[in-house]
Amino acid sequence: MQFLKKINSKAKSDTNTGFGTNASSYGGRFFTKSGNANVKTSGIGFFESISWYHTMVNIPRWKFLVIIVLFYFLVNLVFASMYYGIGVEHLNGVTAETALDKFGQAFFFSIQTFTTVGYGHVSPSGFVTSFIAAVEALFGLLSFAIATGLFYGRFSKPKAHIKFSENALIAPYKDGTALMLRLTPFKNTNLTDAEVKMTLGMKLDEKGGLINKFYTLDLEMSRINALNLSWTLVHPITENSPLYNLTEEDYATIEGEVLVFLKVFDDMFSTTVVRRSSYAFSEIVFGAKFLPMFSKSHNQNKTILHIDKLNSYEKIRL
Repeated sequence: MQFLKKINSKAKSDTNTGFGTNASSYGGRFFTKSGNANVKTSGIGFFESISWYHTMVNIPRWKFLVIIVLFYFLVNLVFASMYYGIGVEHLNGVTAETALDKFGQAFFFSIQTFTTVGYGHVSPSGFVTSFIAAVEALFGLLSFAIATGLFYGRFSKPKAHIKFSENALIAPYKDGTALMLRLTPFKNTNLTDAEVKMTLGMKLDEKGGLINKFYTLDLEMSRINALNLSWTLVHPITENSPLYNLTEEDYATIEGEVLVFLKVFDDMFSTTVVRRSSYAFSEIVFGAKFLPMFSKSHNQNKTILHIDKLNSYEKIRL
């Protein structure tokens, strides 16, 4: 309740956030650091709650490749076990004597059938073996079609290749202070018409219960024509700001979160891409300023953007 008195009545309340007001039903932050909603679904079956296409397109590259390789080998192990169970004598061309060698030749016959390579060294004999080989060939064609579609989806999906600074800062600004955070593109893309919105979300004790309260944070500049270098988002902490009366101790004790929503037009895909991030109050550094992250090249005919300096700052006294 004491904190509520610190919030200026002139601060703009935001009711169009998509979040409810009952804070007692919320756990943790509103968005993860990567910009995904911090929500987990329940009351529905596991397979019903997952879009496999979205999952396979969005998971990290190494996980995608591991799943593809594991699927490839597991499927062939299953079919190889079926051929081995029927009997390798129904595979013409198998000359192995030991059980391990027989299974190995059945496994590589499965790979040749699954990929429709068909070297001809080993061939099925009998109805059951031929039927399983036909099913495996069809399954292989469908599997490779799906894998190819997923590869294309991952490469062709428009993405906002933008990094946010790890921390937001309370920095000097004109005759006062401002909340600042920084973002930058990091791929060889042309981004234009960038537009951003910042919202402050807090869990407050009001009338004997916890509620979610959201405030629009006005920016010095909320839109730029081209996003080629770094962009420092600046929210001046004036008497109209909900952060106006907050001290360094308040940022350490109050449960708050700054939500950032960015839209930008990608020339390559001719479409708008979006990026989100958030900063909990514990990730806001009080009394600091960002260090420059671009400079002239040695021959002074280009500007060098130092991506590794995105989060570089120095502490200062306010």
